[in-house]
Amino acid sequence: MTGFLWSDDADAFFDDKPKKDSVEINAKRSGEPPTKPTPSTKPKPPAKPTPPAKPKPGASSAGPLSVGQLNAWVKRAIDESVPMFWLAAEIGNLNQSASGHVYLTLKDATSQVSAVLWRSTLERLGMDLREGMAVLVQGRIDVYGPRGTYQVIINRMEQQGLGALQAAFRRLHAKLEQEGLFSAERKKPLPEFPTRIGFVTSPSGAAIHDFTEVLKRRWPGASVLIIPSRVQGEGAAKEIAEGIRVAAQIRPALDVLVVGRGGGSLEDLWCFNEEVVVRAIVACPLPTISAVGHEIDVTLSDLAADVRALTPSEAAERVAPSRDEIVDVLSGIRQRIDTLMMHRISQAEMRLRSVISRPVFASPERSLETPMQRLDDLHEALDHAMDASIQTRAERLERLASVLDAISPLKTLARGYSVTMDATTGAVISSVKQLRLGQEIQTILNDGKFVSTIKSKT
Repeated sequence: MTGFLWSDDADAFFDDKPKKDSVEINAKRSGEPPTKPTPSTKPKPPAKPTPPAKPKPGASSAGPLSVGQLNAWVKRAIDESVPMFWLAAEIGNLNQSASGHVYLTLKDATSQVSAVLWRSTLERLGMDLREGMAVLVQGRIDVYGPRGTYQVIINRMEQQGLGALQAAFRRLHAKLEQEGLFSAERKKPLPEFPTRIGFVTSPSGAAIHDFTEVLKRRWPGASVLIIPSRVQGEGAAKEIAEGIRVAAQIRPALDVLVVGRGGGSLEDLWCFNEEVVVRAIVACPLPTISAVGHEIDVTLSDLAADVRALTPSEAAERVAPSRDEIVDVLSGIRQRIDTLMMHRISQAEMRLRSVISRPVFASPERSLETPMQRLDDLHEALDHAMDASIQTRAERLERLASVLDAISPLKTLARGYSVTMDATTGAVISSVKQLRLGQEIQTILNDGKFVSTIKSKT
């Protein structure tokens, strides 16, 4: 390393005061003439003998460097001579301290170097580090004096090639999935027979051409409204999200919305992985179809949309039914209805002929003869039963009347007996013990009654 070569900078670093020759050298280096002594009329004093020069620190055993001086000098030399650099490497010996700083080894097939990723840098990068990850790092060399070692201080880090995008994809996917943006419960069904279809895409891209060609063949009655947007490059994600919001405000309302573009690299399709696009799709009240790239391409927009189509052409197949298939289905239904109706009519005719052939319809009056005769018999039997019941009850009534007449108190009174009762209470008096002097009593005879007062009793 060039930092280990002695130079005038080293002299200035180790000596307290620069020597005269150092000043002259520095003057030459800066392009300024060396300072000349001011002329004087006085005669110059005799020159003193020049003392011997001090040995440079570390140049001999007489003035050795301390270990701290060596490390400090090396650190300064490296800081001044080695600029910020990019390094391609693989992560090894990954270790995160309690303070949050990450210590690791950057290595390749032949060598390795220690490195440090400070916690603030790690939080800014937002990366999930793992052993064996291939990365590109931007950093600088730093000498750690206490141990006399050097290490790479990492300022930026990216996964090599497409790895950085894939890592960003995984991080955003995990975040949005946790929020439930990819949940099947929030997916809306597509309309069966759409007439107004919106498509957020580039008007000049192949996607809209493929989509409309298939749609014309399958469902020519539908109309397609293109909401123009860039689908690649910086700012495309915001345009796509704005196009989705505009589509939801169009009146008359669209039946369904398609968002997509043709195939491309991961970088080309990256705008459909942007959070602003995913959230716009989720917030859209219209049923949405995501048709991005080719069959192997999967974007976060595909996961957030109500339906994912592998290609724009398949989106046309998913968004609307096939007219020919509908015609075939309707023809089959009509044929089944015709067959069923003919069968029902045939069965009804057979039942009608069976009913008409019965005797009741041939001579309906004959079917009434037997019921009429039976009705007459029942009427006659009812009359006899009623007469017998009345006779029986009359005879029983006469018998009961005779019994009642025999035991009637009126019969007893007619034979000279009487009934005595308390005139006040009406209680029957059957014993002298029930009487008291001055009591009024009522006596009932066969032909009347009278009241009397008790004056004495024996």
